[in-house]
Parts: sequence; C-alpha cells; structure tokens
Amino acid sequence: MDNNTIYKEFEKAYNDLSEPIFRHCYFRIYNRERAAEITQDVFMRTWDYLRDGKKEVQNLRAFIYKVAHNLIVNEITRRKQPLSLDEIHEEHGFDPGGDNEEEVMRNRLDGEQALKRLKDLDPNYRDVLYMRYVDELTVKEIAELRGEKENNVSVKIHRGLEKMKQMYRKENKQ
Repeated sequence: MDNNTIYKEFEKAYNDLSEPIFRHCYFRIYNRERAAEITQDVFMRTWDYLRDGKKEVQNLRAFIYKVAHNLIVNEITRRKQPLSLDEIHEEHGFDPGGDNEEEVMRNRLDGEQALKRLKDLDPNYRDVLYMRYVDELTVKEIAELRGEKENNVSVKIHRGLEKMKQMYRKENKQ
C-alpha cells in the first residue's frame, strides 16, 4: 500500500474515531485532560505503525481501539488512587445534551444511574458493555479486540445486561 493510501485511510479513521476514542478513554479513566492526551497518543502510535509498514492492519477501527485499550491499561496501572463516582461528577460533570433542561436532567440522571450500575459489574461484563453501547463497536470488533469468539462476547453482553436489570430491579424494590 502506498503512503498516499495509508494517509487517506488514517485521516478517515481519525475523523470518524477521534471523538469515540476520547469517550472510550474518558469513561474508563474519568479525567478529561488525560483522556485527550491518551487519544492523541493513540493516533500518533497508530500513524507510526501504519507509516512504518510493520504489518498490514486488517481492521483499522479494531486496531485503534486495541491501541487505546493498551494505553488505558497502562494508565490505570500507573495511577495509584482511583476516583469515586461522586468526585468524578463534581470535578468533571457529564452533559449528555438534549433539547430542553428537563430532558437534559433526565438523561443525566439516567446516565449517572447506568454508570453506577456499570461500576459494580464484573469487569468482563462492564468492558464489553462499554465497548458495545458507549463505543458502539460491533460484536465482531469487540471479539477481535479482546481475542475472543463472537459468541463469547454476545453471551457476556447478554449476561451483563441481565445483571444490570437485576440491579435496577433490586434498587427499585428498596
């Protein structure tokens, strides 16, 4: 593949994925500045890899998410003290957008409840649910990224959603 083709593919990937990759990073480390830095590093490393032509990349989107995943793991293991959900919302907030204030508030509360439930899930379920519903990756892309079979990923998504429903039911009975 020539350099011009590589550049065009990379440029399209950057335009399509820079915001989703930022969200992917942010929802895992809850620090906007670090998420932006990691996002930049993801694309710099991807560009270097493509430019050097080390190995052909079959699925650029999955490759970019794999680079992001590895950098996030490095960040999390480097960081000693995790933030609480309350600290995250106080410090950074989360604005899901909306047409009016009531809808914005309802979306924000729903998002906060979902994040609380996700935080309590087993990491295997939590990660695939983030990838599927926040990052909007396909089951096939998640499977490639995690090195698992598509069926295993589908089962984890289904079980994770069931566990979230159970948490919701339990909270509403109290």
